Amino acid sequence: MNFWPNHPLLRPPVIFGFVVLAALAFLVIFADLIYPGDPWRMVARPNLPPFSPGFPAGTDMLGRDLTAGLVHGSRATLAVAVSVVAFAVSLGVTLGLLAGYFGEIADELIIRITEFFQTIPGFLLTIMIVAILSPTRWTVVFAIALISWPPIVRIVRAEVLSIRRLDWVRAARVSGLSHLRIAILHVLPNVLPQVVVQASLLIAGAVMIESGISFLGLGSRDSVSWGFLLASGRTSFSVNWWLSTLPGLAIFLTVLAFNLVGDGLERWLDPKHAGRHQP
Repeated sequence: MNFWPNHPLLRPPVIFGFVVLAALAFLVIFADLIYPGDPWRMVARPNLPPFSPGFPAGTDMLGRDLTAGLVHGSRATLAVAVSVVAFAVSLGVTLGLLAGYFGEIADELIIRITEFFQTIPGFLLTIMIVAILSPTRWTVVFAIALISWPPIVRIVRAEVLSIRRLDWVRAARVSGLSHLRIAILHVLPNVLPQVVVQASLLIAGAVMIESGISFLGLGSRDSVSWGFLLASGRTSFSVNWWLSTLPGLAIFLTVLAFNLVGDGLERWLDPKHAGRHQP
């Protein structure tokens, strides 16, 4: 017996993902209202355990409120992840559209460049770039985005290659529409559903990479992030387990939520069920 609802977006795992993302969006938007002021300031006795009065997540070794750090850290971590995806999607869609629709020399050149970036160990390249340049937020965004766009190119290119052979695309050419207009106004809208799915998965990956960079001490010094909180508590894990466990749990739930939502979107936008490839 099938206990899951028929609609892919109404399955309990996907709903759970949306709930987590909605709660995360609330924290990001209202972080300054929930915990105003500097999250780095010392506000209580050090090493208070979770559920202490006024401090749901306890305090760290310096008496800083861990809950405030987690709330403000959500904004810093997701700001990097969203910026990475915006850059990667913009570049990936443009190159994929050029390679798939115009083909020949453009296709060969773009695919060779894409393969080159895919052969380089992504996380290692990111660490090298951030270590060589100054560890600012935009440096981290640039380094992660540099390894995030190749999958978008391949997905968009594959979709465009299949779409451009359809009858309605040929009819648009015969009617006298320019190649640029056909590519942007007719082909691109049919590719966007797959891009949306891939973008949700890229955000999850960007959160993981940004947290890893911050964990190694190479993240931005301008704001607190989950990776920094995770790293700051690792030296006293045997005594103050919550200092690393709670930031790690926040990272885990965020990545899981984006993956669950991405899976639901992929099932919903499957051309076998959604009837895509229409002009």
